[in-house]
Amino acid sequence: MLTEYIRIAMKRAAYEIFSDGTFYGEIPGFQSVYANEKTLEVCREQLQEILEEWIILGLRLGHSLPVVNVEDIRENLYDYGEIIDVQ
Repeated sequence: MLTEYIRIAMKRAAYEIFSDGTFYGEIPGFQSVYANEKTLEVCREQLQEILEEWIILGLRLGHSLPVVNVEDIRENLYDYGEIIDVQ
């Protein structure tokens, strides 16, 4: 379930190219989760790593995680043959 949450959150990532040629990425709704790297590929990898660390820290501190697209979660759970009530 955590892997799916990360995958869905990464789908929301937005990227832009700065004037110095570096790539900036962030995930709307995830405060302070951003990366700035020389290539888009490295930016995506770094952004996912930061997201994973942010989730771990948040859970350790007892914070709630942002809700990601519920329809994506339902679709993924159905694909795995799991039946749960997601509202």
